[in-house]
Amino acid sequence: MSTVNCARFMYFAFGSNLLKERLQLANPSAIFFSAGRLKDYKLNFGLWEKHAESAWHGGAATIEFCPGSEVWGVIWTLSNENLSSLDKQEGVSLGQYSPLEVSVETDQGLMLCRTYQMNNFHASPPSPQYKQVVCLGAKQNGLPVEYLKSLEAIQTNSYNGPSILDQIGTVMK
Repeated sequence: MSTVNCARFMYFAFGSNLLKERLQLANPSAIFFSAGRLKDYKLNFGLWEKHAESAWHGGAATIEFCPGSEVWGVIWTLSNENLSSLDKQEGVSLGQYSPLEVSVETDQGLMLCRTYQMNNFHASPPSPQYKQVVCLGAKQNGLPVEYLKSLEAIQTNSYNGPSILDQIGTVMK
């Protein structure tokens, strides 16, 4: 067995990929490693172009540098073979998000992780379905109750049509 096939990387998720079933739609090798906290960043929701069509019908999560703030999320380990599928999911080749290396605080110490930050950010509220996936993922992985309350307080755009949540729902049943 080649060690190349076993190589894995750490990925810090803070949006819809908090939910295992969402992440594993395109990245089946994802394994939970730890909850973690990213200091000096804040969570925001928006679009990468002012009038971009979104599969989620609203803003998606991103992080912004903001001294004194923090973003909680999940560190997943993924096979290096899933790096291209994760980049594709995040729209890297389309210029939607850029990969970023961040140091995330965990119970095991600081972990260097790959994460993604939206380019050309335009604030836009998330759809209720997107917010639901983020909140489900936060609960599923035991993020702090206070942080979960702040996620649940996020205002949405009230969209009520079909979304990616429909695909995830069939996986979760």
